[in-house]
Amino acid sequence: MSSNSNASTPGSSFSPLQGDAGNIATHFHHKVTTFLAVITPFYFFAPEAIIPSNQESTLNKALGTLIALNISAHSWIGMNYVVTDYLPKVNKAMVGPARAVVAGMSGITLLGLTKLALFEKGGIKGSITALWKKREPLETATPQK
Repeated sequence: MSSNSNASTPGSSFSPLQGDAGNIATHFHHKVTTFLAVITPFYFFAPEAIIPSNQESTLNKALGTLIALNISAHSWIGMNYVVTDYLPKVNKAMVGPARAVVAGMSGITLLGLTKLALFEKGGIKGSITALWKKREPLETATPQK
């Protein structure tokens, strides 16, 4: 990130879509990154006895929701840094619409991951770990004679 990353684009006024504006955003982004670096491995690699990946596990739902919130905040602030640092070099008029796209993308990410954490079997942990589990073959119906 450049030294200008924490400031608004020169000549523009503050917008609520500027997730990277000011020292508060920088400190918050660092805390979110640290949270994700510490909690995410614990969440995924903790034994089933500690964090069960069933639909009734309150701990699985709570941690999954916290991770969803932090991933969304991390992507929103981080992508705003990209918009601030690189987009004005291409076209300053694209900064505002790009920030709106970043906010929309982060909102959709939050909704999708939260839905997965709260309502899908196994939550986020179950969905990700299922990628490495061997699937049972589907039984095909045999034609009756």
